[in-house]
Amino acid sequence: MFALSRIRGGVHPAAHKDRSSALTIAQVSVPGHLYLPLRQHAGAEAVPVVSIGDYVFKGQLIAAAGSEVSAPVHASSSGRVVGIGPITVPHPSGLHSQAIIIECDGEDRWITIDPPPDPFSLAPSMLADRVAAAGVVGLGGAIFPAAVKLKQGARHEIKTVLVNGSECEPYLTTDDRLMREKAEEIVDGALLIQHILRAYRIVIAIEDNKVEAISAMRAATEGHGAIEVSVVPALYPMGSAKQLINAITGREVPAEGRSTQVGVLVHNVGTVYAIQQALRYGKPLISRVVTVAGACIQRPRNVEVLLGTSIQHVIDFCGGFKGTPSQLLLGGPMMGQVLPSTQVPVIKGATGILALGSHEVPQQQAMPCIRCARCVEACPMGLMPLEMAAHARADDFAGADDYGLDDCILCGSCAYVCPSHIPLVQCFQYALGEKDERRQAERKTERIKQMMEARRARLDAEEAARLAAQAIRRSTFSAGAAK
Repeated sequence: MFALSRIRGGVHPAAHKDRSSALTIAQVSVPGHLYLPLRQHAGAEAVPVVSIGDYVFKGQLIAAAGSEVSAPVHASSSGRVVGIGPITVPHPSGLHSQAIIIECDGEDRWITIDPPPDPFSLAPSMLADRVAAAGVVGLGGAIFPAAVKLKQGARHEIKTVLVNGSECEPYLTTDDRLMREKAEEIVDGALLIQHILRAYRIVIAIEDNKVEAISAMRAATEGHGAIEVSVVPALYPMGSAKQLINAITGREVPAEGRSTQVGVLVHNVGTVYAIQQALRYGKPLISRVVTVAGACIQRPRNVEVLLGTSIQHVIDFCGGFKGTPSQLLLGGPMMGQVLPSTQVPVIKGATGILALGSHEVPQQQAMPCIRCARCVEACPMGLMPLEMAAHARADDFAGADDYGLDDCILCGSCAYVCPSHIPLVQCFQYALGEKDERRQAERKTERIKQMMEARRARLDAEEAARLAAQAIRRSTFSAGAAK
């Protein structure tokens, strides 16, 4: 039994979880079209393996992983590929991303899946490869390829598998409902992860405001001596991996370090369930559970949605809008992103769709920073948000990095306590997004440069060969004339 530690900083926002958690998970209908971005994960963009006009089955691979740190994309339903090109993705700046567009035929026909063997009879490396092939990523929002983390067991001694069921974001109840309805599958998934990592024990961490989930998970763990259900206090951002590790084990993950350095590996509840589905049944990640909530949603609840479904289709399934939303978010109110429109698709990292009324959204105008340092006190990472934001607003991303931008977990605790109502998280999201865009532009420029150099080398080689041939012909002609 671990003794809980008090995490640094943190806040206590109103939960607003009762309405969405009251109903069981519903299945959203198949939409007319699916819009599947090639980058729904951390790392390199996936590479299409289908062409316009191809017929695809549900679960079929349509884009392969672009590198070791990447994830493949699978068709969420059956139909015809009608487009491959840029679409608007869920990002506050309205960023575009390459995507595969499928016109669904409504038949929802699965690709043939051969029943996999008992996963406990397979080598850990083979199981990790199967998780990679299924396209599973972190479903708590981090979207880091799950297999990359699982392969850490071959490089580090992992003592503890930490299953993150804390779900501290207001409104969001996907993990709560999953634990209530899929407790046995989650425990099975945790045991499979333990087998892959050769870990000593499993800890399932749940906040104390999820009484039914705690009861369901404790019942499912009976008879499994290596699993412990640990109840943690409801404090935001308890669900962040580094904070949860600190609370459960008392160990602190070093700045810019990984949890494996302290012998712990964390997976979100939804990720554990997706891993179990991949290893037991061979199912790729083509859907996820999403919380649809907020005062402007007619029927708030949790729904299972095919990836690539438009946000509008999901909202319509939940009865549509009840009034005009003051704010539309993908994710929670603390870490979520403002939606550019309801036509963007549900992606692997989409934990929630919130349509908030005016009374749910702070209306105060942002004012100048008064240097009160409340954001510093609230920051669970011990950073200086006021300095990071000042540099980010000036597009001085190197300066923001100096104050720990890359260590920021975008939890929003700083903005929550700011008396000047400065949109600090949006500043950090903007800075991180711009840095990523610039990195991609630099990689593209480098690829073009390499292609141009290769073309120049090829042309030079062809010219040298042509000149050599001319020289041989002249030499042959001269020799013949001399005779």
